[in-house]
Amino acid sequence: MDEQELKNKEREQADNKMITDAFNHLLDTYLHSSHRKKVDIITKAFNFARQAHKGVRRLSGEPYIMHPIAVAQIACEEMGLGSTSICAALLHDVVEDTDYTVEDIQNIFGPKIAQIVDGLTKISGGIFGDHASAQAENFKKLLLTMSDDIRVILIKICDRLHNMRTLASQPANKQYKIAGETLYIYAPIANRLGLNKIKTELEDLSFKFEYPEEYERIMKKLAVTESDRQKVFDDFTAPIRESLDKMGFQYHIKARVKSPYSIWCKMQNKHVTFEEIYDILAVRIIFIPKDRKDEINECFQIYVALNQIYKSHPDRLRDWVNHPKANGYQALHATLMSKKGQWIEVQIRSDRMDDIAEQGFAAHWKYKEGGSTDEDMELNKWIGTIKEILDDPQPDAMDFLDSIKLNLFASEIFVFTPKGEVKTMPAGCTVLDFAFQIHTFLGSHCIGAKVNHKLVPLSHKLQSGDQVEVLTSNSQHAQPSWLNFVFTAKARSKIQAILRRDNRELQKVGEDTLNQWVKGKNLELTPMLIDQLCKFHDISNQDDLFVALGKKTVMLSDKDAEMLNEKKKSENSSGWRKYVPFLHKSSKKKEEKNTEDIPKLIAAGEGFDKKKPCIISERTIGMYVFPKCCHPIPGDDILGFIDGKKHVEIHKRSCPVASKLKTSFGPRILDAKWDMHKQLFFDATIELHGIDRKGMLHDVAEIISNKMNVNIHTVSFTADDGIFEGRIEIRVHDRDEVRSIMGRLKKIADMQEVQQIM
Repeated sequence: MDEQELKNKEREQADNKMITDAFNHLLDTYLHSSHRKKVDIITKAFNFARQAHKGVRRLSGEPYIMHPIAVAQIACEEMGLGSTSICAALLHDVVEDTDYTVEDIQNIFGPKIAQIVDGLTKISGGIFGDHASAQAENFKKLLLTMSDDIRVILIKICDRLHNMRTLASQPANKQYKIAGETLYIYAPIANRLGLNKIKTELEDLSFKFEYPEEYERIMKKLAVTESDRQKVFDDFTAPIRESLDKMGFQYHIKARVKSPYSIWCKMQNKHVTFEEIYDILAVRIIFIPKDRKDEINECFQIYVALNQIYKSHPDRLRDWVNHPKANGYQALHATLMSKKGQWIEVQIRSDRMDDIAEQGFAAHWKYKEGGSTDEDMELNKWIGTIKEILDDPQPDAMDFLDSIKLNLFASEIFVFTPKGEVKTMPAGCTVLDFAFQIHTFLGSHCIGAKVNHKLVPLSHKLQSGDQVEVLTSNSQHAQPSWLNFVFTAKARSKIQAILRRDNRELQKVGEDTLNQWVKGKNLELTPMLIDQLCKFHDISNQDDLFVALGKKTVMLSDKDAEMLNEKKKSENSSGWRKYVPFLHKSSKKKEEKNTEDIPKLIAAGEGFDKKKPCIISERTIGMYVFPKCCHPIPGDDILGFIDGKKHVEIHKRSCPVASKLKTSFGPRILDAKWDMHKQLFFDATIELHGIDRKGMLHDVAEIISNKMNVNIHTVSFTADDGIFEGRIEIRVHDRDEVRSIMGRLKKIADMQEVQQIM
């Protein structure tokens, strides 16, 4: 046996041991759960998957079967799922990556496991059409199957979690795509299903791969400040423990530290530093109820006891115990003032509530004793919303993902009908959304509402606790302008359906009008003629032109006929001119002269290497498109995106547009890096807030112009009641210069807030 054969054999033995150990660990975890012990079918699924993936390795180098085992382990250990889910997790990639079909899975493992595996298999068909996003296609299929069996999405989240844990082996552009998709879609789904622990890990892993430097910086600061937090925690909880012991409660108290991602979000949204975030530490009290039926009262008993030790914030009591969140979350949140003058949030929950908080819908099953629970109802309601979104044929992948995002993951508010019935609505919804939620007829004829007995318009945004009486009129009809302010998928799809129906009738009238006019002017009705009319009247497409003619908002006249005849003449006359070369010679030369120095935009066609990063330097910057949505400058974390014209756009990684692109068109995402040498200048805008005083403007200008030697482009200052607001546009080389300037400005006396807005 030669050396290579020996190495291969040793590697095979090591692989087999690794696989066997991982599978035995999975079985041990399953056998320690409360599920019926169906070891045979799990072993059968494992052997089948192992054979199907034989010889295949992941990018990390380990045998492929380790991935399905890891997914099944997460499903079993972290979600508490049973044998059907474990089998589906072990088999989830078999149909997609091997020659086996869903029918094969059904014949061997039965229809239920086959249905779940089918839901987890990517599709090659088209729901949105030819130009659609494959990601949105697959996500839609996932939701379609999920509405029949919730386990589809639960296993998909397990799959995504393991992919995120092993993302380091992927190239940078893949990392941005997968991390962006996770943050935009899968973390909110996990949150909506109450999988708090998994949601937090998904967010932190996405953050780690998209912003590695920021992640490391926050992790280091959390490590440095750990001993201080522990002391605060010990001092704060000592009298609480004493009180709970006297009351005879069985409990444990945990310190909950804010996740790196949520710290970073707060730093970005509030424009504060790490040191200025005061709610990094929270305290969680988890107790075992003396009587399970009385656990809500016991939550409030603990709250009363805490109020005798510390003063509570009157506006910061959150009663999720009597009014659980839509994902089943229950707890009592109070904010207490510590002896050292620091607000600390305390979460009070029973052991059952804690399980549901960490594992969501997957956890409450073990507490269910027959019949439907509130969580079941909420879950069914949520699945009903999904079906509504899926029933509306969204032509655009981005629109579809937006509908999902807005309607499934928005926080909820409670709204009352005139009779006192409670309706759960997404936060941000309007009177019109509420009307459509009750009935389509009510929505389409809605003219306004009485909210808390006061008259309000259709666009009025509702608040939790509002009582709403919808007002209607038979003369009212759905308007296109309604689409500008409705929030829910249901209202939007109903309005669009009504408008489409109305438009079809108007289009027919408009088409007849155009035909008659064309005949009367001795013209020929051609697609070119319609295009010219659209251009002349500034209308985007043919259908809109027909609608405008049907509504009589556009009237065809002699001017239209003159324009069409002129076009016809010029086309005919230009026919011979193209054969006379000198007629356009001079203008062509001029054009060439102007454009010869301008670098051409990159054309990302066939043969373009998507794995290579786009290097943006002084020489290549003109080869890329810089959209106005996020205004990146050197030093910003950036990525590339291949647009519809095959050009490469450069976005900040944190740009909201980029977030959607990562989710919808992931394969077109590229890695991008700066390679600038402080030669070019870029615009940056800084906003200032502080106490107005004599010489403030002079101090600001002194730092920027003299000490930092930076050019001020424009400046505007306003003062009102002793408070000033300022806005300065400066020319800088990179982001470091902006940070340096902001750092110096913050040190000015009476300066309260400095933030970069562009």
